[in-house]
Amino acid sequence: MRIKREYGKEEPYIPAGPFKIRLPFVHLGFEKLDFYQGLLLCAVCLGAIPMLQEYLGMPFDVAMTVVVLNGFLYFLHIFLGDPIIPGWITPAIPIVMLYVSQYPAGSERVYALIAFQFSLGLLAVFLGITGLGKKVTSIVPNAMKSGVIIGAGIAAVNSVMQKGGRFEKYPISIIICMGIGFYFLFSSHFKSKKNLNKFTRLLADMGSLPIIILAIILGPLVGEVTISHIEWGITTLAVKELITEWTIFGLGLPPLKMFINGLPVVISCYIILFGDMIQAQSLLEDASKERPDEIIDYNANRSHLIFGLRNILMSIFGPNIALCGPLAAAMQVVLCERYKNGRETMDSIHGGAVSYRYGTTLGYFLLPIVTLVKPILGIALAATMLIQGYVSVRVGVMKSKTSNDLGIAGIMAAVIATRGAAWGLAAGILLCGFINIGKNEEFESPLLEDSNSADLVVGEEIELKEVKLKEA
Repeated sequence: MRIKREYGKEEPYIPAGPFKIRLPFVHLGFEKLDFYQGLLLCAVCLGAIPMLQEYLGMPFDVAMTVVVLNGFLYFLHIFLGDPIIPGWITPAIPIVMLYVSQYPAGSERVYALIAFQFSLGLLAVFLGITGLGKKVTSIVPNAMKSGVIIGAGIAAVNSVMQKGGRFEKYPISIIICMGIGFYFLFSSHFKSKKNLNKFTRLLADMGSLPIIILAIILGPLVGEVTISHIEWGITTLAVKELITEWTIFGLGLPPLKMFINGLPVVISCYIILFGDMIQAQSLLEDASKERPDEIIDYNANRSHLIFGLRNILMSIFGPNIALCGPLAAAMQVVLCERYKNGRETMDSIHGGAVSYRYGTTLGYFLLPIVTLVKPILGIALAATMLIQGYVSVRVGVMKSKTSNDLGIAGIMAAVIATRGAAWGLAAGILLCGFINIGKNEEFESPLLEDSNSADLVVGEEIELKEVKLKEA
């Protein structure tokens, strides 16, 4: 029987050091709407499959097994106390793609990913234990933060538009789906009309799901994908093949040089994912103002420990290019907006988050859903990359405080997108050293009147607070 929360208190839990253990249906409730959204939006999570097929050469069943394993690890955040919907490190995916592409296809490329993901996880756990995460990131100049994020955005768009990329395979579907998708996600006109009726509110709450639905309908109509052949049953996993052919248990440990070579990429990805934690905290603080009935506790050090552990486990049992991040930004925004509507809409944010992940996890195993979206997974991945490119460039520019910062960021971003993270970081360090030596604020040209506000403007819902003010 579920333990009820008292008004103005935190959702009940079992204390365990930095963690707050919450058990399903004992401490965590069930929210139907969030469950149904997760069931349908598992298609977004399945977008990792084409990446694993293209860059690691995994068969579909093996890649599906990696997605399922990653899906189970999502629950660690919610069961251990994080009031968030965890996801990929989406802005870092293009940088990881560029990095692994430097190695020959086959075992060397898998070794590179294993070493990189393990190192990233180890760094996150170390920073979580010591509490150094925020301090380390504050040392990085704004110009370099901006350059890394913009570079990731450019690389994301390049991965779709380059010769042989997904745009060449699905040009009509991508143009139409993304045009409509961008309107629903980012247009101020649509945001001003989203409360017009139930249908527009539903569209606003669906995140990127309209893109998936439109691709399923439009793709076959324009002849760019086959009509989905619906199969009934349960998804078949290839656990044995994954373990013996794609992990350290079959391939052995990566050589030491792989760990060393991956360090610049690890640093770049950490700078990117730290922005996800800033966004998570900002969204939760904004939501908690509307809900005095529940105390929300978000602890960045705890989050470090959990997503660090997830990356370590995935590097051992199922290396994943999408990585393990602290936030699924688009769905967290939808979750927080529903949460603001009151306890009768969503009893606890923890229950909403876990219910969404119940839905995505069940969706992985329902063969009708998997086979329905299988033909359009390439379009779904292209959509993810283009949306991420848009958001990364917008957020990256906002990270720059002066015109010099933006100039450095532009050069650094171009180098990252064309030559990789190591060269990009080197370019950023050199430019910051030469341009900012003896820096005189009197002769700097600020980009924003209140530059500190940019630190809160991270992620896919950059105008969230502005929209709220306009609607008030």
